[in-house]
Amino acid sequence: MATVAFLGLGVMGYPMAGYLASNGHDVRVFNRTAAKADKWVAEHGGTACTTPAEAATGASIVMACVGNDNDIREICTGAEGAFAAMSKGAVFVDHTTASAKVARELYAQAQAAGFDFLDAPVSGGQAGAENGALTVMVGGDQAAYDKALPVIDLFSRSVRLLGESGAGQLTKMVNQICIAGLVQGLAEGIHFAECAGLDAEAVIDVISKGAAQSWQMENRYETMLKRKFDYGFAVDWMRKDLGIVLDEASTNKASLPVTALVDQFYADVQAKGGGRWDTSSLLVRLPSEGKS
Repeated sequence: MATVAFLGLGVMGYPMAGYLASNGHDVRVFNRTAAKADKWVAEHGGTACTTPAEAATGASIVMACVGNDNDIREICTGAEGAFAAMSKGAVFVDHTTASAKVARELYAQAQAAGFDFLDAPVSGGQAGAENGALTVMVGGDQAAYDKALPVIDLFSRSVRLLGESGAGQLTKMVNQICIAGLVQGLAEGIHFAECAGLDAEAVIDVISKGAAQSWQMENRYETMLKRKFDYGFAVDWMRKDLGIVLDEASTNKASLPVTALVDQFYADVQAKGGGRWDTSSLLVRLPSEGKS
């Protein structure tokens, strides 16, 4: 069993770290709000640390799941950051959804210091983290991937190395592009069904058995019909992710007209006070008779 550090105990990191402890690893955790780390230790054992560097000391695998580029830079290379304490030959695994640029930057710094860095964003949401069923998209070197895979596998149903540093983040961008279009299509489909006077629940039940089926349809249509948007990935976070996507597209010259449009639709949802609603709340822009 390995000594593993986990930095960031949000809605994703908290259960992910729990799977490491329940499988016998010695887990050292850090969270900016120390009470969250103390709560985790009370539930799972292990050690709560006051800085990323303290958590990383002596760990063969250091994992992180935080908010954005600035957050991951801070816990890696900021004051009392993890990189200063990591051992040669260790592996840092970043599960944050961030830019490919920051992944490559941190990879280069890790290589220069004698340890490895993998960008490994996840998909599956809070439910996937809690059920140990995340999809993990990894960028980096094969040897580092092989070292980290047995640990990543503990909270995942699918893990794959997609290429060199940054490839994991680029793949997560593809994931978010596809989700944005799917959710908008689902919202418009429900809106159309309601406006046409159809039983929207019956319609979805039928078409979900055919070519229109998607994870979003299966897992979100019931709450969308009820106009309940308090379950799932928040609009604020999707806009953060789509911002990363559109920035990358401006560099690689990808044409993403639908993604850009849906990003603006999410801005409309934010303007309605829905920043913390889940992404299926695109439906609020399309009120049907008797709905709001």
